[in-house]
Amino acid sequence: MHEISSQIVDRDRFSAARSELGESFARILSYYREDGAKAIEEIERAVRDRSAVCLVRPSHTLKGDSLMVGADALALAAEEIEKAARLSIEMHDFPDDVLLKVLELRGLFAQTIAFFDRETAERAPPAPTLAPRRTGGFGRKVVGA
Repeated sequence: MHEISSQIVDRDRFSAARSELGESFARILSYYREDGAKAIEEIERAVRDRSAVCLVRPSHTLKGDSLMVGADALALAAEEIEKAARLSIEMHDFPDDVLLKVLELRGLFAQTIAFFDRETAERAPPAPTLAPRRTGGFGRKVVGA
């Protein structure tokens, strides 16, 4: 799985985004998780409805958001769907050739999120250690301390 993950995410861009965003990075990843899932749902709905027009925006959004955090494989898949949808709009048809790519999106997204979860868990700062509590309780003067 580690080898697959390295093909899914550009580690350099992921690390650069983490460095640039600092403490906001975890929040950005949570937005990516939510927005990516919504975009995939919209893409799947557009395929069910056979609407090339409705494929464009969520594919474009997923592509851009994925590139920002280094999720290259997902960005590439979304870009292929977006380009095919735009061409199909011009041709007044539906891009049936992207159906397999759309079917793969959820799995690819899950692998990407799993990679992000592993990377952020591995690099998370250690939990602070708490000093032992002194007896006496809250609001009482502690004698002998």
